[in-house]
Amino acid sequence: MDTLANYRTIIKKVLEPHTQIPYSHGDLICKPVFDENSDSYLLVTLGWDKAKRIHGCLVHIDIINGKIWVQRDETEDGVTLDIVAAGIPKDSIVLGFHPADVRPHTGYAVV
Repeated sequence: MDTLANYRTIIKKVLEPHTQIPYSHGDLICKPVFDENSDSYLLVTLGWDKAKRIHGCLVHIDIINGKIWVQRDETEDGVTLDIVAAGIPKDSIVLGFHPADVRPHTGYAVV
């Protein structure tokens, strides 16, 4: 399996279990939105919490120029550690939610 195909498989395997975690309130679901053509992988929370509509991005990961960019991660423990545990090296992961001047201090890729 080539590197990009491996990255795609790992990202989906890491994200899919989050769609099975029940919410403690409201009528909410976590929907996976995986687009391999543009290499964008999202988990979207949607539904209703009483009379309030909920629709938001829980996790957003892109593959850009051969690197995994974690653009947003609002999970409790963070998915980045799971991605590393699944075999993707830290130097192939960019924490895109950090400003560029902070990234050199994270232990992950800068760009």
